[in-house]
Amino acid sequence: MTTSDMADHMADQMADETATVTPLHGDENAPGFRSPPHNFEAEMALLGAILVNNRSFERVQEFLFAEHFADPAHGRVYEACAHLIERGQIADPVTLKNYFKDDEDLKAIGGQAYIAELANAVITIQNAGDLGKEVYDCFLRRELIDIGDQVVNAAYEYEMDAPAPQQIERAEEMLFQLAEQGSSETGFVDFKTAVTTAIDAAAAAYKRDGELVGVPTGFTDVDKLLGGLHDSDLIIIAGRPSMGKTAFATNIAYNAAASKKLVEGPDGTDIEEAESVAFFSLEMSSEQLATRILSEQAHVRSDSIRRGDVREEEYNRVFAVAQALHSLKLFIDDTPALTISQIRTRSRRLKRQHGLSLIIVDYLQLINPPANSRGDNRVQEVSQITRGLKALAKELNVPVIALSQLSRAVEQREDKRPQLSDLRESGSIEQDADVVSFIYREEYYKERERPTPRDNEKQETYLERETRFNELLEQCRNKAEVIVAKQRHGPIGTITLQFTGEFTQFSDLQADNYLPEERF
Repeated sequence: MTTSDMADHMADQMADETATVTPLHGDENAPGFRSPPHNFEAEMALLGAILVNNRSFERVQEFLFAEHFADPAHGRVYEACAHLIERGQIADPVTLKNYFKDDEDLKAIGGQAYIAELANAVITIQNAGDLGKEVYDCFLRRELIDIGDQVVNAAYEYEMDAPAPQQIERAEEMLFQLAEQGSSETGFVDFKTAVTTAIDAAAAAYKRDGELVGVPTGFTDVDKLLGGLHDSDLIIIAGRPSMGKTAFATNIAYNAAASKKLVEGPDGTDIEEAESVAFFSLEMSSEQLATRILSEQAHVRSDSIRRGDVREEEYNRVFAVAQALHSLKLFIDDTPALTISQIRTRSRRLKRQHGLSLIIVDYLQLINPPANSRGDNRVQEVSQITRGLKALAKELNVPVIALSQLSRAVEQREDKRPQLSDLRESGSIEQDADVVSFIYREEYYKERERPTPRDNEKQETYLERETRFNELLEQCRNKAEVIVAKQRHGPIGTITLQFTGEFTQFSDLQADNYLPEERF
């Protein structure tokens, strides 16, 4: 056989094989074909149950919508039923007639006669809820397949603006959104359930010596005023630069992570479990925050730790504290310019893997606005951010602390104690927050008012002014005020704390006549 004959023979063979291949697209019986998950029989049975007895709609209306049906015609019938029922009218084949007289999709499957067939084919209406869950489950699986296709296609396409880590975050976000669909819409809760939940919270507070309902801050007077940090609350801690906002937040983070909560064990008895804290640091690195906590607990200056300028005894203290901190469930994310969506995704992941008791964000103005809001004015952007933080607190049922900057209006007043109106882009922050507190250190401002000699001033007069100044400075030295200006669930007030700047440490203020206990 010549080369030409071989080529002709192969071409004929390929043509024969091509002629015998059956197209896979659209043929469910073809090898390798997999149709998307659906259950047309369940959809038909559910629609029939609703048409026979409109009260069946009440069993599925909370979680099932028209877009969840695999057959678009079924979805339109369901939507029309919902529209009529919500208007107080009867949904049956007669009342639906005018809705579908021009619907081509419905005509293709039988038109008005098909709707009557749905109603006549119903055997029972008792399982409407189960049928709705079956329809919804098929929808979720179709969505899961769609997400998988998007992830695969995005991974194949190389884009400079979408590196692999960002694609992973996007995939996680889509999966979490799918998993959470309908879970946050709890609908009405009867009063008995609400009272039981409140009693459970009171019982938890009683077991904690009657002081705390939520996560402890570690500061006695703050916990007494707030009752701890409550689940689903948004707490704003604001202040001017150098007031100690981040130091206060890291102190709370450590104190919360070092505390224990009582949870019910497998055998029904209460067991202690460590609190888990997420700290989103958009301003400082995780190393800087860790150094602050080491400085606070070891009582060694943080700048000395960074430079390695410590004595052997101080180094041993730092090492011992570091060993003790290893067991804390304190997680720091120092990724800059995160969005609310990214914070939500990472918080959900942490809660699923390690549990979650508290979220801290440092600070609010550094959060990137949603992509669809770029170009809006700053007040609208901050409004979306604060609403997102409040929604995050409710969704994960944990307190969220967000630090915030204050406007320069404080500096123009003689009394520089902050007020609610001093919050930068204050309207939405004040409105969405459950608690608004300010950090104020009079010592910071007082030090900048140190008197200097005036022209032709007598030395005695200057010394008198300096003495009075030193007396006033001493009264506010190493003291900080936590001003609770808004509390949705309790009173407002001012608490004075001890602040040791060299160790960035806040602590309970001891009375002037306090003497430590003697140790024998």
